Amino acid sequence: QMQGTIFPAPNFNPIMDAQLLGGALQGINCEKDVLIDILTQRCNSQRLMIAEAYRDMYGRDLIADLKENLSHHFKEVMVGLMYPSASYDAHELWHALKGVDTEEKCLIDILASRSNMEIYQIKEAYLMQYNNDLQQDIDSETSGHFRDTLMNLAQGTRMEGFADPSAAAQDAMILWEACQQKTGEHKNMLQMILCNRSYQQLWMVFQEFQNISGQDIVDAINECYNGYFQELLVAIVLCVRDKASYFAYRLYNAIHDFGFHNKTVIRILIARSEIDLMTIRQRYKERYGKSLFHDIKHFASGHYESALLAICAGDAEEY
Repeated sequence: QMQGTIFPAPNFNPIMDAQLLGGALQGINCEKDVLIDILTQRCNSQRLMIAEAYRDMYGRDLIADLKENLSHHFKEVMVGLMYPSASYDAHELWHALKGVDTEEKCLIDILASRSNMEIYQIKEAYLMQYNNDLQQDIDSETSGHFRDTLMNLAQGTRMEGFADPSAAAQDAMILWEACQQKTGEHKNMLQMILCNRSYQQLWMVFQEFQNISGQDIVDAINECYNGYFQELLVAIVLCVRDKASYFAYRLYNAIHDFGFHNKTVIRILIARSEIDLMTIRQRYKERYGKSLFHDIKHFASGHYESALLAICAGDAEEY
């Protein structure tokens, strides 16, 4: 059972929260602790109600006031918490596609892990916020088989709940051949299967693949392909198997391999906070021996650290 770290606050009073936030933002010194106490301890729908109460009360936009009063990564966390989840994903994709350099890892994290419904909502939010079509932007900003696979995922047409054991062996053979031959046509077949079969179906396909080849599908992909195409295919496989483990792995990479890649850490913590962050934390500890809490404390500091820990913690468990 997947579990988040942020839940609806009991005895919730948006007007009182809006007042406290107003006070914290208006003072000579912005009271950042107040912002953390409120915004990390309310669920997303409650935060949106606070923003509405704030607008009624002060005639101003809470996101704009946060942006004006805060800076650096702390600002990114507080502002990120204020977006509805589909809008936040859309916002991250837009910056990943339209920034100075395309951020392929962000595209992979989001598109490889979201359900059909989530992808549909992200595309709507993307169109609303940026007046652009997500698929057209992917098409123009990425290339090759990496682009084709992203485009396929962005259609949000994965089968759901359907599993056919007899077709699993067939798909596994196609994947096995695709890893041997590596032609353009084989790459297309490979991504078609990974992007369109249901999770239940892919479980069986991966099992069959192991039987046929004597090799785990991830190892086979890593051996046969490279670059972002390979990373994306592996991400899809890992998400099929266990999304929480995938995000634990991505957080560990972001914290340890890139000298704390702030954007990735912030994005995953915010996006998963109400879905499976508690489970991600457990996987992280099991797999890497140190808690996520410990690693964040080690690399982040100040109010930024406090905000990340507040999102990550969700309970008073011993670390």
